[in-house]
Amino acid sequence: MDLNELRTKIDRIDSEIVKLYEERMKVSEEIADYKIASGKKVYDRDREIQKIRAVKELAHSDFNRTGVEELFSQIMSMSRKLQYKKLQEEGASLRLPFIPVKSLDRDNARVCYQGAEGAYSEAATARFFGEGVHSFHVETFRDAFGALEDGSADYAVLPIENSTAGVVSEVYDLLTEYESYIVGEQIIDIRHCLLGLKGARIEDITTVYSHPQSLMQSARFLSEHSYMEQISMKNNAFAADKVAKSGDIHKAAIAGKRAADIYGLEILAEGINQAQSNSTRFIVVTNQKVYLEGSGKVSLCLEIPHEAGALYHIMSHFIYNNLNMTKIQSRPIEDRNWEYRFFIDIEGSLEDSAVKNALRGIREEARMMKILGNY
Repeated sequence: MDLNELRTKIDRIDSEIVKLYEERMKVSEEIADYKIASGKKVYDRDREIQKIRAVKELAHSDFNRTGVEELFSQIMSMSRKLQYKKLQEEGASLRLPFIPVKSLDRDNARVCYQGAEGAYSEAATARFFGEGVHSFHVETFRDAFGALEDGSADYAVLPIENSTAGVVSEVYDLLTEYESYIVGEQIIDIRHCLLGLKGARIEDITTVYSHPQSLMQSARFLSEHSYMEQISMKNNAFAADKVAKSGDIHKAAIAGKRAADIYGLEILAEGINQAQSNSTRFIVVTNQKVYLEGSGKVSLCLEIPHEAGALYHIMSHFIYNNLNMTKIQSRPIEDRNWEYRFFIDIEGSLEDSAVKNALRGIREEARMMKILGNY
């Protein structure tokens, strides 16, 4: 046979495959009707494992058995998605324990942030809630979540990622540990300054205090002034406070302009971080399951089976429902070697049928799913 004849045979086989696929999907709709009536779950893991094993035995080579496994995994995945869609159309809507609100009570809110006055976290708090907000600082990220849990704070403002230094891993982990939900975000431009006592000059400085990330982000400036000893602090504002209280013109802090104003320090050099586009994204967290009407981003946390293709099948729910995934981040699961928890951001609202449809499928097929917030 020549190539054209072979292609004609392929076309004929493909048309048969499409015909059989549509026939199978018709039966899947009937199965969905049965499950709606009986209240059974769509995803039957044991049945699918048995089915894959059976169809693999029909193939005549190892190569074909692998292909058949992949093919039928996809077919059954599409069958499930069709059934989820049918459930949605029949009014079996996914019930989410989140309440939409028209606004957050910013005027009467009690807000905590990690660090001290003058920290970038305080700037994010003031930017989101307003300068007159009733706010207080705590020492650690865990303390901030604890303040939400014990009711001493209504909201916490926490850094979640920096454009140059990456994610704040501890905050991701604490979001899963505590009953907490994201209701907003605030992005703050990071512009580090070298702060010293009044009358100090750059050439007077022999010791610089700051957070390790700020020291790293200012590495080029510090390398040009290699005579300055670098000392790490838990927070930039703590560093500014230490310098202010020292009374020593040979000491300086790397922090923001806000810290200079609060602690009465002088800006000796401004914008010393080498990445001028540096910014930090802060999240606003509460312990109430609420979201602002019209919100456009949903954050999720997932644990999935530790097996080949598991992440791919979970991601396919976003593709099928035409949802744009804007971020995925993994974190190791404590006490479970080489297993990971995934944090995902998608565009959409908990009010959207496409989002609900995707979440229904993910909830059934993932080991664990937590909606971290809609904001």
